Amino acid sequence: MRTQGQRPVSQAIPMKAHVLLITALLLPGCAEYTAQPLTPTATLAKFEARSLRDQGLRRFTAAGLHREPTPWPPTAWDFDALTLAALYYHPDMAVARSQRDLAEAGEITAGQRPNPSLAFSPTYVTNIASVPFTNPWIMGLNPDIPIETAGKRDDRIAHAQHLTESARMKIAAVAWQVRSRLRASLLNLHAARSAETLRAEQLAQQRAWFRLLEQRLAVGEISRPELTTAHLALAQADLALREAQRQAAETQVQLADALGVPASALSGLEISFEAVAQPPSLENLQPGTLRRQALLNRADILAALADYAATEAALQLEIAKQYPDVHLSPGYIFNQGEYKWVFGLSLSLPVLNQNQGPIAEAEARRKEAAARFEALQAKVAGEIDRTLAGAVATRQKLAAAEQLLADQARQRRSAEALFRAGETDRLALVAADLEYATTALARLDAQVKAQQALGLLEDALQRPLDDAIALPPMTEAPPGDGSR
Repeated sequence: MRTQGQRPVSQAIPMKAHVLLITALLLPGCAEYTAQPLTPTATLAKFEARSLRDQGLRRFTAAGLHREPTPWPPTAWDFDALTLAALYYHPDMAVARSQRDLAEAGEITAGQRPNPSLAFSPTYVTNIASVPFTNPWIMGLNPDIPIETAGKRDDRIAHAQHLTESARMKIAAVAWQVRSRLRASLLNLHAARSAETLRAEQLAQQRAWFRLLEQRLAVGEISRPELTTAHLALAQADLALREAQRQAAETQVQLADALGVPASALSGLEISFEAVAQPPSLENLQPGTLRRQALLNRADILAALADYAATEAALQLEIAKQYPDVHLSPGYIFNQGEYKWVFGLSLSLPVLNQNQGPIAEAEARRKEAAARFEALQAKVAGEIDRTLAGAVATRQKLAAAEQLLADQARQRRSAEALFRAGETDRLALVAADLEYATTALARLDAQVKAQQALGLLEDALQRPLDDAIALPPMTEAPPGDGSR
């Protein structure tokens, strides 16, 4: 016998079974959280363990060169090998790749379709006591199925794809920046080591000069002030050598920083400076041709174009949002033994607004992106003209310094021949050596400035002028790379 208000067990079990079935179907698709704590001590230890002998770097180098690097590690690290190491280790590359991964994840989000919803609405009737053996519960299921209209999903996907393309181009731009800083650091190290060698030679000649003057002072051929002047020049030469040694040590640390490795990783490493020793010829370089090459190939230009395309897709999406989405709402109600089916259709009415505000914002963002692109174009064109003029001027200055050094070398050989013939003394020979050392330092300074100007021109073009030195198009990192 059943009391009034009680629900039959045969009716309660199916409803619980439906709820359990829906829960069982939904749970397997859920992602689980995995903790990845970030510990400064662990990341520091990982950084300090970086080495240019790493096998992950070898695989990365093989992928960049499209061949197995032999021998490994290289006997001498040239600019190409160091560039691959910087692309592998430098943290800026890891950040750029992470931003690309974030943009690609945005494509997944943009492509998702809206989930339907299900409302379960049991209702209990309290004033049913006048009817015996009647179930007081009314069971209702109300699903809601959204349907996007006007191609909104396609517009979202297009917007996300353009952002991903921009992020990929920005990886290439960051790769060039890493290469540029590496080249500058390599040039500075080459200049510091070369200056250290020349300063040591100059100091040796200055000491020989001072000793010869001491001998002349002893026999009364010169006065004490002349020796004092020579002593001051000797002290200055010694200080200049110490400064060159300091710069050589400091620039080696800067090179390690440009590579993204600790300074200890460069200990005992043989480095080839061939790529920054002598700048290539700048003949037959036309500003108009260089501008076209840069405006068609620079990574930041291509990224700006992708950003503009993304703003256009965003505008299309906001325009599509003027058209309301449709919601289908079929329903089912079990009411005291009766099965009732409900068919519902709903949509928002664009009465109070037609999405004018977001459309206006999207149009303004598109206009801003166009202005940024045109500003970048103008900046690049100006950089090319300016850096090309600077590179040509410093190249001419270098040619003059090399000619002066050649003239000084001839005078040095002439002084040596006169000394051997007994027509002059050793003091004149040492003076010629000092003048040659001073001219060699001036030539080194001109060479460094010419290489710096060349680097600025390459930065404006974002490509090497020397075809023998190429930037590998490596934007991907293999598993287990040093940047993660």
